[in-house]
Amino acid sequence: MSRDLLVYTLLRLAMLVVIAVGLIAVGVPALVAVLIGLVVAFALSLVLFRGLRARLDDDLAEARTRRRAERDRLRTALRGDETT
Repeated sequence: MSRDLLVYTLLRLAMLVVIAVGLIAVGVPALVAVLIGLVVAFALSLVLFRGLRARLDDDLAEARTRRRAERDRLRTALRGDETT
């Protein structure tokens, strides 16, 4: 999961930088360019990185399931209900 998350984050940041630099190059103030870049990069990432985001969602769901099972196991052990 961490590799996919890193790639997704870096791609989104790179897209933001490219958009903001492009807008700054045509004379848009830096703060406005970054804000527009944030909005545009977010929208584009929803479309362009759909597959990567789906893998991240699956990885997060799997991690949530593992954490829930571990938490339930620990609670059972703390209650003394463990039957081993």
